[in-house]
Amino acid sequence: MIEAARAELTRLQAEAAGLEPDADSRADLMALAFGHAQAFLGALDEAPANRSWEDVFAQPLDPEFGEAARDPAETLDYIGRSVDRPGITTASPRFMGYVPGGGLFHSAVGDFLADASNKYAGFASAAPGAVRLENATCAWLARTIGFPEGAAGTLTSGGSMANLTAIVAAREALDEPGGGAIYMTRFAHHCIDKALRIAGRRLAPRRLIETDGHHRMRVDRLAEALERDRADGIRPWLVIASAGTVDTGAVDPLSEIADLCERHGAWFHVDGAYGGLFMLCEEGRAALGGLERADSAALDPHKTLFLPYGTGAVVVRDGQVLLDAFSASADYISPLGESGVGPSPGDLSPELTRPFRALRLWLPLQLAGIAAFRAAQSEKILLARYFHARLAERPGWEIGPPPDLSILAFRFRPERGDIDEFNQRLLRRLQEEGRIFLSGTRIDGADWLRCAILSFRTHLVHVDEAISELGRLAALLEAE
Repeated sequence: MIEAARAELTRLQAEAAGLEPDADSRADLMALAFGHAQAFLGALDEAPANRSWEDVFAQPLDPEFGEAARDPAETLDYIGRSVDRPGITTASPRFMGYVPGGGLFHSAVGDFLADASNKYAGFASAAPGAVRLENATCAWLARTIGFPEGAAGTLTSGGSMANLTAIVAAREALDEPGGGAIYMTRFAHHCIDKALRIAGRRLAPRRLIETDGHHRMRVDRLAEALERDRADGIRPWLVIASAGTVDTGAVDPLSEIADLCERHGAWFHVDGAYGGLFMLCEEGRAALGGLERADSAALDPHKTLFLPYGTGAVVVRDGQVLLDAFSASADYISPLGESGVGPSPGDLSPELTRPFRALRLWLPLQLAGIAAFRAAQSEKILLARYFHARLAERPGWEIGPPPDLSILAFRFRPERGDIDEFNQRLLRRLQEEGRIFLSGTRIDGADWLRCAILSFRTHLVHVDEAISELGRLAALLEAE
Protein backbone atom coordinates (compact mmCIF):
# COMPACT_ATOMS: atom_id res chain seq x y z
CA MET A 1 0.00 0.00 0.00
CA ILE A 2 2.68 2.51 1.05
CA GLU A 3 5.01 1.62 -1.82
CA ALA A 4 2.21 1.89 -4.37
CA ALA A 5 1.26 5.29 -2.98
CA ARG A 6 4.87 6.47 -3.15
CA ALA A 7 5.16 5.35 -6.75
CA GLU A 8 1.94 7.11 -7.72
CA LEU A 9 2.97 10.32 -5.96
CA THR A 10 6.33 10.26 -7.72
CA ARG A 11 4.57 9.87 -11.06
CA LEU A 12 2.18 12.75 -10.34
CA GLN A 13 5.03 14.98 -9.22
CA ALA A 14 6.83 14.40 -12.50
CA GLU A 15 3.65 15.01 -14.51
CA ALA A 16 3.00 18.31 -12.73
CA ALA A 17 6.61 19.52 -13.14
CA GLY A 18 5.58 21.95 -15.86
CA LEU A 19 4.04 24.14 -13.17
CA GLU A 20 7.52 24.87 -11.78
CA PRO A 21 9.89 25.81 -14.61
CA ASP A 22 13.57 25.77 -13.73
CA ALA A 23 15.79 28.86 -13.75
CA ASP A 24 16.76 28.54 -17.41
CA SER A 25 13.16 28.00 -18.51
CA ARG A 26 12.06 31.02 -16.47
CA ALA A 27 14.74 33.15 -18.08
CA ASP A 28 13.73 32.00 -21.57
CA LEU A 29 10.05 32.69 -20.91
CA MET A 30 10.80 36.11 -19.44
CA ALA A 31 12.89 36.99 -22.48
CA LEU A 32 10.03 36.03 -24.80
CA ALA A 33 7.48 37.93 -22.71
CA PHE A 34 9.67 41.02 -22.48
CA GLY A 35 10.27 40.95 -26.23
CA HIS A 36 6.52 40.67 -26.77
CA ALA A 37 5.86 43.69 -24.55
CA GLN A 38 8.67 45.67 -26.18
CA ALA A 39 7.22 45.02 -29.63
CA PHE A 40 3.73 46.10 -28.50
CA LEU A 41 4.94 49.27 -26.81
CA GLY A 42 7.33 50.11 -29.62
CA ALA A 43 4.50 50.04 -32.18
CA LEU A 44 2.10 52.26 -30.23
CA ASP A 45 3.20 55.55 -31.73
CA GLU A 46 2.07 54.55 -35.23
CA ALA A 47 -0.38 51.70 -34.61
CA PRO A 48 -4.12 52.45 -34.86
CA ALA A 49 -6.03 53.33 -31.71
CA ASN A 50 -8.86 51.06 -32.85
CA ARG A 51 -8.91 47.94 -35.03
CA SER A 52 -11.59 45.58 -36.29
CA TRP A 53 -12.71 42.75 -34.03
CA GLU A 54 -12.24 40.18 -36.79
CA ASP A 55 -8.73 39.18 -35.69
CA VAL A 56 -10.12 37.71 -32.46
CA PHE A 57 -11.17 34.56 -34.33
CA ALA A 58 -8.94 34.78 -37.41
CA GLN A 59 -6.44 32.12 -36.28
CA PRO A 60 -7.78 30.31 -33.21
CA LEU A 61 -5.78 27.84 -31.18
CA ASP A 62 -6.94 24.29 -31.73
CA PRO A 63 -7.65 23.00 -29.19
CA GLU A 64 -7.67 26.17 -27.12
CA PHE A 65 -7.23 24.20 -23.90
CA GLY A 66 -5.12 21.14 -24.50
CA GLU A 67 -3.74 18.42 -22.26
CA ALA A 68 -0.17 18.98 -23.43
CA ALA A 69 2.01 22.05 -22.95
CA ARG A 70 2.04 24.50 -25.85
CA ASP A 71 5.13 26.19 -27.27
CA PRO A 72 5.62 29.55 -25.48
CA ALA A 73 6.49 31.47 -28.68
CA GLU A 74 3.37 30.12 -30.43
CA THR A 75 1.23 31.08 -27.45
CA LEU A 76 2.58 34.63 -27.26
CA ASP A 77 2.08 35.02 -31.00
CA TYR A 78 -1.57 34.11 -30.48
CA ILE A 79 -1.88 36.75 -27.73
CA GLY A 80 -0.38 39.39 -29.99
CA ARG A 81 -2.59 38.44 -32.92
CA SER A 82 -5.92 37.79 -31.21
CA VAL A 83 -5.77 39.79 -27.97
CA ASP A 84 -3.38 42.73 -28.33
CA ARG A 85 -4.37 43.62 -31.89
CA PRO A 86 -8.21 43.74 -32.15
CA GLY A 87 -10.44 46.34 -30.47
CA ILE A 88 -9.52 49.60 -28.78
CA THR A 89 -5.88 50.18 -27.89
CA THR A 90 -6.23 52.11 -24.64
CA ALA A 91 -2.45 52.34 -24.40
CA SER A 92 -2.30 54.39 -27.62
CA PRO A 93 -1.35 58.08 -27.43
CA ARG A 94 -4.28 58.75 -29.79
CA PHE A 95 -6.80 57.02 -27.52
CA MET A 96 -8.93 59.92 -26.25
CA GLY A 97 -12.30 58.22 -25.97
CA TYR A 98 -12.53 57.29 -22.30
CA VAL A 99 -10.57 58.13 -19.20
CA PRO A 100 -8.29 55.19 -18.24
CA GLY A 101 -4.79 56.52 -18.62
CA GLY A 102 -2.45 54.35 -20.64
CA GLY A 103 -0.98 51.75 -18.26
CA LEU A 104 2.45 52.55 -16.85
CA PHE A 105 5.22 50.05 -17.57
CA HIS A 106 6.48 50.55 -14.00
CA SER A 107 3.12 49.17 -12.81
CA ALA A 108 3.43 46.10 -15.01
CA VAL A 109 6.79 45.41 -13.34
CA GLY A 110 5.15 45.96 -9.96
CA ASP A 111 2.40 43.47 -10.81
CA PHE A 112 4.98 40.90 -11.88
CA LEU A 113 6.85 41.25 -8.60
CA ALA A 114 3.65 41.17 -6.56
CA ASP A 115 2.35 38.10 -8.37
CA ALA A 116 5.68 36.29 -8.18
CA SER A 117 5.84 36.69 -4.41
CA ASN A 118 2.06 36.14 -4.13
CA LYS A 119 1.86 37.86 -0.76
CA TYR A 120 -1.56 37.65 0.85
CA ALA A 121 -2.28 41.35 1.34
CA GLY A 122 -5.59 40.98 3.16
CA PHE A 123 -4.15 40.72 6.66
CA ALA A 124 -1.23 42.49 8.27
CA SER A 125 0.05 39.47 10.10
CA ALA A 126 0.30 37.46 6.89
CA ALA A 127 2.16 40.09 4.85
CA PRO A 128 3.17 43.02 7.05
CA GLY A 129 5.37 44.59 4.37
CA ALA A 130 2.65 44.41 1.72
CA VAL A 131 0.03 45.82 4.09
CA ARG A 132 2.38 48.61 5.17
CA LEU A 133 2.77 49.61 1.53
CA GLU A 134 -1.00 49.59 0.97
CA ASN A 135 -1.60 51.71 4.07
CA ALA A 136 1.23 54.05 3.07
CA THR A 137 -0.09 54.52 -0.46
CA CYS A 138 -3.64 55.07 0.81
CA ALA A 139 -2.34 57.64 3.29
CA TRP A 140 -0.52 59.38 0.43
CA LEU A 141 -3.73 59.43 -1.63
CA ALA A 142 -5.60 60.90 1.34
CA ARG A 143 -2.97 63.62 1.80
CA THR A 144 -3.02 64.36 -1.92
CA ILE A 145 -6.71 65.29 -1.80
CA GLY A 146 -6.25 67.22 1.46
CA PHE A 147 -7.67 64.78 4.00
CA PRO A 148 -6.35 65.09 7.57
CA GLU A 149 -4.41 62.67 9.73
CA GLY A 150 -6.80 59.97 10.90
CA ALA A 151 -8.18 59.35 7.44
CA ALA A 152 -8.04 55.80 6.13
CA GLY A 153 -8.50 54.13 2.80
CA THR A 154 -8.24 50.95 0.83
CA LEU A 155 -7.28 50.04 -2.72
CA THR A 156 -10.10 48.55 -4.78
CA SER A 157 -10.63 47.08 -8.23
CA GLY A 158 -11.93 50.41 -9.52
CA GLY A 159 -14.33 53.29 -9.00
CA SER A 160 -17.46 51.14 -8.80
CA MET A 161 -16.15 49.21 -5.80
CA ALA A 162 -14.75 52.42 -4.29
CA ASN A 163 -18.12 54.17 -4.50
CA LEU A 164 -19.90 51.11 -3.07
CA THR A 165 -17.43 50.94 -0.17
CA ALA A 166 -17.96 54.63 0.62
CA ILE A 167 -21.77 54.33 0.45
CA VAL A 168 -21.76 51.36 2.83
CA ALA A 169 -19.53 53.29 5.25
CA ALA A 170 -21.90 56.25 5.03
CA ARG A 171 -24.87 53.96 5.62
CA GLU A 172 -23.31 52.46 8.71
CA ALA A 173 -22.34 55.88 10.05
CA LEU A 174 -25.51 57.89 9.42
CA ASP A 175 -28.32 55.75 8.00
CA GLU A 176 -28.24 52.31 9.61
CA PRO A 177 -32.04 52.16 10.12
CA GLY A 178 -32.72 53.57 6.64
CA GLY A 179 -35.04 56.35 5.53
CA GLY A 180 -32.42 59.03 4.86
CA ALA A 181 -32.60 60.95 1.61
CA ILE A 182 -29.99 60.98 -1.17
CA TYR A 183 -29.06 63.97 -3.34
CA MET A 184 -27.20 63.90 -6.67
CA THR A 185 -27.46 65.11 -10.26
CA ARG A 186 -28.49 63.28 -13.42
CA PHE A 187 -24.80 63.24 -14.41
CA ALA A 188 -23.82 60.97 -11.51
CA HIS A 189 -22.05 57.85 -12.77
CA HIS A 190 -24.35 54.87 -13.24
CA CYS A 191 -22.27 52.83 -10.78
CA ILE A 192 -23.79 55.02 -8.03
CA ASP A 193 -27.23 53.63 -8.72
CA LYS A 194 -25.84 50.09 -8.67
CA ALA A 195 -24.04 50.76 -5.38
CA LEU A 196 -27.20 52.11 -3.77
CA ARG A 197 -29.08 48.96 -4.83
CA ILE A 198 -26.37 46.67 -3.45
CA ALA A 199 -26.25 48.68 -0.22
CA GLY A 200 -29.99 48.17 0.27
CA ARG A 201 -30.92 51.78 -0.47
CA ARG A 202 -32.70 51.33 -3.82
CA LEU A 203 -35.96 52.67 -2.38
CA ALA A 204 -34.41 55.47 -0.32
CA PRO A 205 -35.83 58.95 -1.04
CA ARG A 206 -33.77 60.25 -3.94
CA ARG A 207 -33.55 63.85 -5.17
CA LEU A 208 -32.13 64.68 -8.59
CA ILE A 209 -30.68 68.16 -8.27
CA GLU A 210 -30.73 70.44 -11.31
CA THR A 211 -27.51 71.44 -13.03
CA ASP A 212 -26.35 74.75 -14.48
CA GLY A 213 -25.19 75.58 -17.99
CA HIS A 214 -21.83 73.93 -17.29
CA HIS A 215 -23.56 70.73 -16.12
CA ARG A 216 -22.61 71.33 -12.47
CA MET A 217 -24.90 70.81 -9.51
CA ARG A 218 -26.89 73.93 -8.66
CA VAL A 219 -26.21 74.72 -5.02
CA ASP A 220 -29.41 76.77 -4.67
CA ARG A 221 -31.49 73.78 -5.78
CA LEU A 222 -29.63 71.50 -3.39
CA ALA A 223 -30.30 73.92 -0.53
CA GLU A 224 -34.00 73.98 -1.42
CA ALA A 225 -34.20 70.18 -1.50
CA LEU A 226 -32.45 69.82 1.86
CA GLU A 227 -34.66 72.44 3.50
CA ARG A 228 -37.81 70.92 2.02
CA ASP A 229 -36.94 67.44 3.29
CA ARG A 230 -36.14 68.75 6.75
CA ALA A 231 -39.48 70.56 6.83
CA ASP A 232 -41.26 67.37 5.74
CA GLY A 233 -39.55 65.28 8.43
CA ILE A 234 -37.25 63.48 6.00
CA ARG A 235 -33.68 63.22 7.20
CA PRO A 236 -30.93 64.25 4.74
CA TRP A 237 -28.43 61.41 4.61
CA LEU A 238 -26.11 61.41 1.58
CA VAL A 239 -25.06 64.11 -0.88
CA ILE A 240 -23.08 62.73 -3.83
CA ALA A 241 -21.07 65.25 -5.84
CA SER A 242 -18.88 64.69 -8.89
CA ALA A 243 -15.26 65.67 -9.26
CA GLY A 244 -15.35 65.19 -13.03
CA THR A 245 -18.51 63.81 -14.62
CA VAL A 246 -18.35 61.11 -17.28
CA ASP A 247 -20.04 63.13 -20.04
CA THR A 248 -18.25 66.47 -19.84
CA GLY A 249 -15.76 66.27 -16.96
CA ALA A 250 -17.72 68.87 -14.98
CA VAL A 251 -16.77 69.46 -11.34
CA ASP A 252 -19.60 70.27 -8.97
CA PRO A 253 -19.15 73.29 -6.63
CA LEU A 254 -17.63 71.19 -3.88
CA SER A 255 -16.95 73.87 -1.27
CA GLU A 256 -20.50 75.23 -1.34
CA ILE A 257 -21.90 71.69 -1.19
CA ALA A 258 -19.68 70.98 1.83
CA ASP A 259 -21.19 74.02 3.58
CA LEU A 260 -24.71 72.66 3.07
CA CYS A 261 -23.75 69.17 4.22
CA GLU A 262 -22.28 70.55 7.44
CA ARG A 263 -25.39 72.63 8.04
CA HIS A 264 -27.76 69.70 7.56
CA GLY A 265 -25.66 66.89 9.02
CA ALA A 266 -25.51 64.98 5.72
CA TRP A 267 -22.66 62.74 4.62
CA PHE A 268 -20.70 64.40 1.82
CA HIS A 269 -19.34 61.89 -0.69
CA VAL A 270 -17.37 62.91 -3.77
CA ASP A 271 -17.13 60.60 -6.75
CA GLY A 272 -13.65 61.61 -7.82
CA ALA A 273 -12.92 58.41 -9.71
CA TYR A 274 -12.00 60.40 -12.79
CA GLY A 275 -10.88 63.77 -11.50
CA GLY A 276 -10.14 63.63 -7.78
CA LEU A 277 -6.44 62.90 -8.09
CA PHE A 278 -5.91 65.98 -10.25
CA MET A 279 -5.51 67.55 -6.79
CA LEU A 280 -1.85 66.63 -7.27
CA CYS A 281 -1.32 69.50 -9.73
CA GLU A 282 -1.93 73.23 -9.42
CA GLU A 283 -4.55 73.42 -12.19
CA GLY A 284 -6.46 70.53 -10.66
CA ARG A 285 -6.48 72.03 -7.17
CA ALA A 286 -7.92 75.25 -8.60
CA ALA A 287 -10.85 73.29 -10.05
CA LEU A 288 -11.38 70.91 -7.12
CA GLY A 289 -11.46 73.25 -4.12
CA GLY A 290 -13.66 71.76 -1.39
CA LEU A 291 -12.79 68.13 -2.10
CA GLU A 292 -10.69 68.17 1.05
CA ARG A 293 -13.89 68.77 3.06
CA ALA A 294 -15.65 65.59 1.90
CA ASP A 295 -16.45 62.76 4.30
CA SER A 296 -15.40 60.21 1.68
CA ALA A 297 -14.05 60.14 -1.84
CA ALA A 298 -13.76 57.53 -4.57
CA LEU A 299 -10.53 57.76 -6.57
CA ASP A 300 -9.14 55.83 -9.53
CA PRO A 301 -5.35 55.73 -9.84
CA HIS A 302 -5.90 53.75 -13.06
CA LYS A 303 -7.29 56.95 -14.49
CA THR A 304 -5.57 60.12 -13.29
CA LEU A 305 -2.37 58.40 -12.15
CA PHE A 306 -2.15 56.42 -15.41
CA LEU A 307 -1.99 52.95 -13.82
CA PRO A 308 -3.31 49.80 -15.54
CA TYR A 309 -6.95 48.83 -15.15
CA GLY A 310 -7.91 47.43 -11.77
CA THR A 311 -6.65 50.13 -9.40
CA GLY A 312 -9.27 52.16 -7.56
CA ALA A 313 -9.29 53.57 -4.06
CA VAL A 314 -11.65 54.91 -1.44
CA VAL A 315 -10.58 57.24 1.34
CA VAL A 316 -12.69 58.24 4.34
CA ARG A 317 -12.00 61.31 6.44
CA ASP A 318 -12.62 59.47 9.72
CA GLY A 319 -10.78 56.18 9.30
CA GLN A 320 -12.59 54.62 12.25
CA VAL A 321 -15.85 54.79 10.29
CA LEU A 322 -14.35 52.60 7.57
CA LEU A 323 -12.98 50.16 10.13
CA ASP A 324 -16.31 49.95 11.95
CA ALA A 325 -18.18 49.28 8.72
CA PHE A 326 -16.03 46.40 7.47
CA SER A 327 -13.93 44.81 10.22
CA ALA A 328 -14.57 41.13 10.88
CA SER A 329 -12.68 38.14 12.21
CA ALA A 330 -12.81 34.39 12.62
CA ASP A 331 -11.31 31.80 14.95
CA TYR A 332 -8.79 30.57 12.39
CA ILE A 333 -7.50 34.14 11.86
CA SER A 334 -7.40 35.53 15.39
CA PRO A 335 -4.34 33.60 16.61
CA LEU A 336 -2.24 35.28 13.89
CA GLY A 337 -2.65 38.58 15.68
CA GLU A 338 -1.82 41.98 14.18
CA SER A 339 1.43 43.83 13.57
CA GLY A 340 2.32 47.47 13.96
CA VAL A 341 1.88 48.41 10.28
CA GLY A 342 -1.68 49.66 10.58
CA PRO A 343 -5.09 48.11 9.94
CA SER A 344 -5.51 45.13 7.67
CA PRO A 345 -7.06 45.88 4.25
CA GLY A 346 -9.49 43.04 4.90
CA ASP A 347 -10.94 45.13 7.74
CA LEU A 348 -11.36 48.24 5.57
CA SER A 349 -13.27 46.85 2.59
CA PRO A 350 -15.63 44.08 1.49
CA GLU A 351 -12.69 42.05 0.15
CA LEU A 352 -10.82 39.47 2.20
CA THR A 353 -8.91 37.67 -0.54
CA ARG A 354 -7.25 40.40 -2.55
CA PRO A 355 -4.16 40.88 -4.69
CA PHE A 356 -1.15 42.88 -3.56
CA ARG A 357 -2.35 46.01 -5.41
CA ALA A 358 -0.15 48.55 -3.67
CA LEU A 359 3.03 47.68 -5.55
CA ARG A 360 1.57 48.81 -8.89
CA LEU A 361 1.11 52.30 -7.39
CA TRP A 362 4.02 52.46 -4.95
CA LEU A 363 6.68 51.37 -7.47
CA PRO A 364 5.91 54.02 -10.14
CA LEU A 365 5.88 56.73 -7.48
CA GLN A 366 9.35 55.60 -6.43
CA LEU A 367 10.85 55.08 -9.89
CA ALA A 368 9.35 58.06 -11.74
CA GLY A 369 8.89 60.48 -8.84
CA ILE A 370 5.81 62.50 -7.93
CA ALA A 371 6.97 65.49 -10.00
CA ALA A 372 6.59 63.49 -13.22
CA PHE A 373 2.97 62.65 -12.37
CA ARG A 374 2.26 66.28 -11.50
CA ALA A 375 3.70 67.50 -14.80
CA ALA A 376 1.74 64.93 -16.82
CA GLN A 377 -1.51 65.93 -15.12
CA SER A 378 -0.93 69.62 -15.82
CA GLU A 379 -0.13 68.76 -19.43
CA LYS A 380 -3.44 66.88 -19.86
CA ILE A 381 -5.49 69.78 -18.47
CA LEU A 382 -3.69 72.27 -20.70
CA LEU A 383 -4.07 70.00 -23.74
CA ALA A 384 -7.85 69.89 -23.16
CA ARG A 385 -7.97 73.68 -22.94
CA TYR A 386 -5.90 73.89 -26.12
CA PHE A 387 -8.23 71.43 -27.92
CA HIS A 388 -11.23 73.52 -26.82
CA ALA A 389 -9.67 76.78 -27.99
CA ARG A 390 -8.46 75.37 -31.34
CA LEU A 391 -11.82 73.83 -32.21
CA ALA A 392 -13.68 76.99 -31.14
CA GLU A 393 -11.73 78.95 -33.77
CA ARG A 394 -12.90 76.69 -36.60
CA PRO A 395 -16.16 77.36 -38.42
CA GLY A 396 -18.95 74.83 -38.04
CA TRP A 397 -17.97 73.49 -34.65
CA GLU A 398 -20.17 73.87 -31.55
CA ILE A 399 -18.11 73.57 -28.38
CA GLY A 400 -19.40 72.72 -24.92
CA PRO A 401 -18.29 74.55 -21.77
CA PRO A 402 -14.55 75.06 -21.24
CA PRO A 403 -13.18 71.92 -19.60
CA ASP A 404 -12.88 71.92 -15.82
CA LEU A 405 -10.28 69.16 -16.16
CA SER A 406 -9.40 67.16 -19.29
CA ILE A 407 -12.72 66.10 -20.84
CA LEU A 408 -14.71 68.21 -23.27
CA ALA A 409 -17.79 67.79 -25.47
CA PHE A 410 -18.28 69.21 -28.94
CA ARG A 411 -20.12 68.59 -32.22
CA PHE A 412 -20.22 69.74 -35.81
CA ARG A 413 -23.15 71.75 -37.17
CA PRO A 414 -23.46 70.98 -40.88
CA GLU A 415 -25.00 73.52 -43.21
CA ARG A 416 -27.79 71.09 -44.07
CA GLY A 417 -29.25 67.89 -42.70
CA ASP A 418 -29.82 66.52 -39.22
CA ILE A 419 -27.13 67.54 -36.72
CA ASP A 420 -27.39 64.40 -34.60
CA GLU A 421 -27.28 62.06 -37.58
CA PHE A 422 -24.25 63.90 -38.99
CA ASN A 423 -22.31 63.63 -35.73
CA GLN A 424 -23.20 59.97 -35.40
CA ARG A 425 -21.73 59.37 -38.86
CA LEU A 426 -18.71 61.52 -38.07
CA LEU A 427 -17.92 59.53 -34.93
CA ARG A 428 -18.54 56.21 -36.64
CA ARG A 429 -16.22 57.11 -39.53
CA LEU A 430 -13.51 58.28 -37.14
CA GLN A 431 -13.68 55.07 -35.10
CA GLU A 432 -13.78 52.85 -38.19
CA GLU A 433 -10.68 54.45 -39.63
CA GLY A 434 -9.12 53.76 -36.24
CA ARG A 435 -6.17 56.16 -36.27
CA ILE A 436 -7.81 58.33 -33.57
CA PHE A 437 -10.31 57.08 -31.02
CA LEU A 438 -12.90 59.45 -29.57
CA SER A 439 -16.28 58.60 -28.07
CA GLY A 440 -19.78 60.05 -28.06
CA THR A 441 -22.52 60.84 -25.59
CA ARG A 442 -26.00 62.31 -25.43
CA ILE A 443 -26.66 65.49 -23.48
CA ASP A 444 -30.22 66.78 -23.15
CA GLY A 445 -31.27 64.54 -26.02
CA ALA A 446 -28.57 65.72 -28.44
CA ASP A 447 -25.58 63.80 -29.81
CA TRP A 448 -22.13 65.14 -28.92
CA LEU A 449 -18.61 63.93 -29.50
CA ARG A 450 -16.40 63.57 -26.50
CA CYS A 451 -12.64 63.92 -26.07
CA ALA A 452 -11.00 62.60 -22.91
CA ILE A 453 -7.29 63.42 -22.74
CA LEU A 454 -5.71 61.34 -20.03
CA SER A 455 -2.95 59.09 -21.34
CA PHE A 456 0.56 60.00 -20.23
CA ARG A 457 1.54 59.21 -23.83
CA THR A 458 -0.80 61.84 -25.35
CA HIS A 459 1.00 65.06 -26.25
CA LEU A 460 0.51 68.16 -28.39
CA VAL A 461 1.28 66.38 -31.66
CA HIS A 462 -1.49 63.85 -31.03
CA VAL A 463 -4.08 66.50 -30.16
CA ASP A 464 -3.18 68.47 -33.28
CA GLU A 465 -3.61 65.31 -35.32
CA ALA A 466 -7.03 64.64 -33.77
CA ILE A 467 -8.21 68.17 -34.61
CA SER A 468 -6.93 67.80 -38.16
CA GLU A 469 -8.67 64.45 -38.64
CA LEU A 470 -11.96 65.82 -37.30
CA GLY A 471 -11.78 68.69 -39.77
CA ARG A 472 -10.95 66.36 -42.66
CA LEU A 473 -13.78 63.95 -41.93
CA ALA A 474 -16.35 66.68 -41.30
CA ALA A 475 -15.53 68.23 -44.70
CA LEU A 476 -15.64 64.82 -46.36
CA LEU A 477 -19.07 63.99 -44.91
CA GLU A 478 -20.47 67.40 -45.85
CA ALA A 479 -19.37 66.80 -49.41
CA GLU A 480 -21.04 63.40 -49.67
